Amino acid sequence: MDTVKRIHLVDASMYVFRAWHSMPDQFVDQDNHPVNAVHGFCRFMLDLLEREKPQHAAMAFDVSLTTSFRNAIYPAYKANRDPAPESLKRQFDYCRKLAAAMGLRVLADTDYEADDLIGSTAFALRPHGFRAVIVSADKDFGQLLGEGDEQWDFARGTRWGAADMPAKLGVRADQVIDYLALAGDAVDNIPGVRGIGAKTAAALLAHFDTLDGLLERIDEVEFLRLRGARSIAARLRDHVDSARLSRQLSAIAMDAPVPLKPDDFIVRSPHAEQVTALCEHLRIGAGTRQRIKSLQQQ
Repeated sequence: MDTVKRIHLVDASMYVFRAWHSMPDQFVDQDNHPVNAVHGFCRFMLDLLEREKPQHAAMAFDVSLTTSFRNAIYPAYKANRDPAPESLKRQFDYCRKLAAAMGLRVLADTDYEADDLIGSTAFALRPHGFRAVIVSADKDFGQLLGEGDEQWDFARGTRWGAADMPAKLGVRADQVIDYLALAGDAVDNIPGVRGIGAKTAAALLAHFDTLDGLLERIDEVEFLRLRGARSIAARLRDHVDSARLSRQLSAIAMDAPVPLKPDDFIVRSPHAEQVTALCEHLRIGAGTRQRIKSLQQQ
């Protein structure tokens, strides 16, 4: 029997976006506004709660693409993404309200992203004996995986831990930040070192172990058995500042303002009145309402 204390930390925004893209737009609320993402996200939450029956959990949401502390460091951070339309912003608000009404701790902050809220919560609860189950497909979370932690791609039904990272990404969990510093991340507009891709980044870290070790010994790079080793060394010399900036942007913060006590994350019974009011307004059907009401206090 598994006796490890676990907290499920959900990258909620990812699953709101997935629902928005996958659910038909025929779902509307009483004001005739689209709520397809809310309906899909509600089903996701129910599937998760019914399957796992977590005693401790949190839903972490991104609030804005432009107000993170990373934007102050690097204004181009995530500037490649289109802003969410107003109809989706409204749905995000309902998703947060519905998660709270269903008895889940909701985390959201204008200065910190969902990744930071998840990382800070995992870090805060580790001294209390908790290990994290990070529900997300985002590769960035690999840096948080320690002994006993796991990441779960809910949609694909796959799970992995720190020991699986070399096979999955080519580097150890503790090297993920440096890997992203070198390879960059096009999704978040993190530049990395121009011309260095995932395979080269992994090969460099296999030899030098850390970004700092690599930058201290750049002169050795051109003698490695890597295709284009001389040009790789030149790129590194030309983009030292970019690599260090990218590491700063890629590192998940561990000091975001989150609750610090395990009891703050206990999954509670649904708030009947709040659930009823939301379901009425969102036109959530009887079958889904019954699933929500059937959730038992963990």
